[in-house]
Amino acid sequence: MEEYAREPCPWRIVDDCGGAFTMGAIGGGVFQSVKGFRNAPVGVRHRLKGSANAVRIRAPQIGGSFAVWGGLFSTIDCGLVRLRGKEDPWNSITSGAMTGAILAARSGPLAMVGSAMMGGILLALIEGFGILLTRYTAQQFQNPSPFVEDPNQLPPKDGDQGQGSRGYGQYQ
Repeated sequence: MEEYAREPCPWRIVDDCGGAFTMGAIGGGVFQSVKGFRNAPVGVRHRLKGSANAVRIRAPQIGGSFAVWGGLFSTIDCGLVRLRGKEDPWNSITSGAMTGAILAARSGPLAMVGSAMMGGILLALIEGFGILLTRYTAQQFQNPSPFVEDPNQLPPKDGDQGQGSRGYGQYQ
Protein backbone atom coordinates (compact mmCIF):
# COMPACT_ATOMS: atom_id res chain seq x y z
CA MET A 1 0.00 0.00 0.00
CA GLU A 2 1.36 3.41 -0.93
CA GLU A 3 1.82 5.97 1.83
CA TYR A 4 0.53 8.79 -0.29
CA ALA A 5 -0.03 9.48 -3.94
CA ARG A 6 2.92 11.20 -5.59
CA GLU A 7 3.47 12.45 -9.08
CA PRO A 8 5.46 10.22 -11.44
CA CYS A 9 9.15 10.98 -11.39
CA PRO A 10 9.67 13.41 -14.26
CA TRP A 11 6.79 15.60 -13.08
CA ARG A 12 7.73 15.22 -9.41
CA ILE A 13 10.96 17.11 -10.02
CA VAL A 14 9.13 20.09 -11.53
CA ASP A 15 6.43 19.94 -8.85
CA ASP A 16 8.94 19.83 -5.98
CA CYS A 17 11.05 22.57 -7.54
CA GLY A 18 8.03 24.88 -7.82
CA GLY A 19 6.79 24.02 -4.35
CA ALA A 20 10.21 24.69 -2.85
CA PHE A 21 10.44 28.03 -4.68
CA THR A 22 7.02 29.05 -3.38
CA MET A 23 7.84 28.01 0.16
CA GLY A 24 11.20 29.81 0.07
CA ALA A 25 9.73 32.96 -1.48
CA ILE A 26 6.89 33.18 1.05
CA GLY A 27 9.05 32.32 4.06
CA GLY A 28 11.87 34.54 2.84
CA GLY A 29 9.39 37.33 2.18
CA VAL A 30 8.07 37.18 5.73
CA PHE A 31 11.56 37.03 7.22
CA GLN A 32 12.92 39.80 4.99
CA SER A 33 9.94 42.06 5.66
CA VAL A 34 10.65 41.93 9.39
CA LYS A 35 14.39 42.36 8.83
CA GLY A 36 13.88 45.28 6.42
CA PHE A 37 11.45 46.93 8.83
CA ARG A 38 13.88 46.66 11.74
CA ASN A 39 16.92 47.88 9.78
CA ALA A 40 15.24 50.87 8.11
CA PRO A 41 15.53 54.43 9.47
CA VAL A 42 13.01 55.58 12.07
CA GLY A 43 9.60 56.58 10.74
CA VAL A 44 6.69 54.49 9.56
CA ARG A 45 7.11 55.53 5.93
CA HIS A 46 10.83 54.70 5.87
CA ARG A 47 10.31 51.41 7.66
CA LEU A 48 7.54 50.27 5.29
CA LYS A 49 9.67 51.25 2.30
CA GLY A 50 12.69 49.40 3.75
CA SER A 51 10.55 46.35 4.40
CA ALA A 52 9.16 46.33 0.84
CA ASN A 53 12.65 46.82 -0.63
CA ALA A 54 14.09 43.92 1.35
CA VAL A 55 11.26 41.63 0.24
CA ARG A 56 11.57 42.70 -3.40
CA ILE A 57 15.32 42.10 -3.49
CA ARG A 58 15.86 39.04 -1.27
CA ALA A 59 12.65 36.92 -1.39
CA PRO A 60 13.18 35.77 -5.01
CA GLN A 61 16.80 34.88 -4.23
CA ILE A 62 15.79 32.83 -1.21
CA GLY A 63 13.03 31.18 -3.25
CA GLY A 64 15.56 30.34 -5.95
CA SER A 65 17.89 28.74 -3.42
CA PHE A 66 15.04 26.63 -2.10
CA ALA A 67 14.09 25.68 -5.68
CA VAL A 68 17.62 24.50 -6.42
CA TRP A 69 17.62 22.40 -3.26
CA GLY A 70 14.16 20.95 -4.01
CA GLY A 71 14.95 20.23 -7.65
CA LEU A 72 18.26 18.54 -6.86
CA PHE A 73 16.71 16.52 -4.04
CA SER A 74 13.88 15.29 -6.28
CA THR A 75 16.25 14.48 -9.13
CA ILE A 76 18.42 12.35 -6.84
CA ASP A 77 15.34 10.77 -5.26
CA CYS A 78 13.93 9.82 -8.65
CA GLY A 79 17.32 8.43 -9.68
CA LEU A 80 17.44 6.28 -6.55
CA VAL A 81 13.88 5.04 -7.12
CA ARG A 82 14.88 4.01 -10.64
CA LEU A 83 18.20 2.50 -9.53
CA ARG A 84 16.90 0.57 -6.51
CA GLY A 85 13.49 -0.27 -7.96
CA LYS A 86 11.59 0.65 -4.79
CA GLU A 87 10.37 3.74 -3.02
CA ASP A 88 11.13 3.83 0.68
CA PRO A 89 12.45 6.25 3.32
CA TRP A 90 16.05 5.29 2.57
CA ASN A 91 15.77 7.01 -0.81
CA SER A 92 14.78 10.28 0.86
CA ILE A 93 17.46 10.05 3.52
CA THR A 94 20.15 9.30 0.95
CA SER A 95 18.83 12.04 -1.33
CA GLY A 96 19.02 14.56 1.51
CA ALA A 97 22.59 13.58 2.30
CA MET A 98 23.69 13.66 -1.35
CA THR A 99 21.96 16.99 -1.95
CA GLY A 100 23.70 18.53 1.04
CA ALA A 101 27.06 17.22 -0.15
CA ILE A 102 26.61 18.43 -3.73
CA LEU A 103 25.49 21.91 -2.71
CA ALA A 104 28.50 22.25 -0.38
CA ALA A 105 31.01 20.96 -2.94
CA ARG A 106 32.54 24.39 -3.59
CA SER A 107 33.47 24.72 0.08
CA GLY A 108 35.64 21.61 0.19
CA PRO A 109 35.44 18.01 1.34
CA LEU A 110 35.00 18.78 5.03
CA ALA A 111 32.01 21.02 4.35
CA MET A 112 30.60 18.36 2.03
CA VAL A 113 30.75 15.73 4.77
CA GLY A 114 29.16 18.08 7.32
CA SER A 115 26.37 19.09 4.94
CA ALA A 116 25.79 15.48 3.92
CA MET A 117 25.42 14.48 7.56
CA MET A 118 23.05 17.37 8.29
CA GLY A 119 20.96 16.61 5.19
CA GLY A 120 20.78 12.90 6.03
CA ILE A 121 19.93 13.51 9.68
CA LEU A 122 17.30 16.10 8.83
CA LEU A 123 15.60 13.81 6.31
CA ALA A 124 15.85 10.85 8.71
CA LEU A 125 14.02 12.90 11.35
CA ILE A 126 11.37 13.98 8.85
CA GLU A 127 10.87 10.43 7.53
CA GLY A 128 10.83 8.98 11.06
CA PHE A 129 8.21 11.48 12.16
CA GLY A 130 6.16 10.67 9.06
CA ILE A 131 6.32 6.95 9.78
CA LEU A 132 5.31 7.45 13.42
CA LEU A 133 2.42 9.70 12.40
CA THR A 134 1.25 7.17 9.80
CA ARG A 135 1.37 4.31 12.29
CA TYR A 136 -0.44 6.33 14.94
CA THR A 137 -3.26 7.34 12.62
CA ALA A 138 -3.53 3.81 11.20
CA GLN A 139 -3.80 2.42 14.73
CA GLN A 140 -6.56 4.90 15.53
CA PHE A 141 -8.66 3.68 12.60
CA GLN A 142 -8.03 -0.04 13.18
CA ASN A 143 -9.32 -0.07 16.75
CA PRO A 144 -11.69 2.86 17.25
CA SER A 145 -13.31 1.47 20.42
CA PRO A 146 -11.48 0.01 23.41
CA PHE A 147 -14.28 -2.57 23.83
CA VAL A 148 -13.86 -4.19 20.43
CA GLU A 149 -11.19 -6.60 21.65
CA ASP A 150 -13.21 -8.06 24.55
CA PRO A 151 -17.03 -7.99 24.31
CA ASN A 152 -17.31 -8.83 28.04
CA GLN A 153 -16.01 -5.33 28.81
CA LEU A 154 -19.06 -3.73 27.20
CA PRO A 155 -21.25 -1.88 29.70
CA PRO A 156 -24.53 -3.68 30.46
CA LYS A 157 -27.63 -2.71 28.54
CA ASP A 158 -30.50 -1.04 30.40
CA GLY A 159 -32.01 -3.50 32.86
CA ASP A 160 -29.45 -6.19 32.02
CA GLN A 161 -27.06 -7.13 34.79
CA GLY A 162 -24.56 -8.74 32.43
CA GLN A 163 -22.84 -12.06 33.07
CA GLY A 164 -22.56 -12.20 36.83
CA SER A 165 -21.64 -8.57 37.20
CA ARG A 166 -23.47 -6.28 39.56
CA GLY A 167 -23.87 -3.52 37.00
CA TYR A 168 -22.76 0.06 37.36
CA GLY A 169 -23.70 2.01 40.47
CA GLN A 170 -25.76 -0.77 42.09
CA TYR A 171 -25.04 -2.33 45.46
CA GLN A 172 -26.24 -5.88 45.97
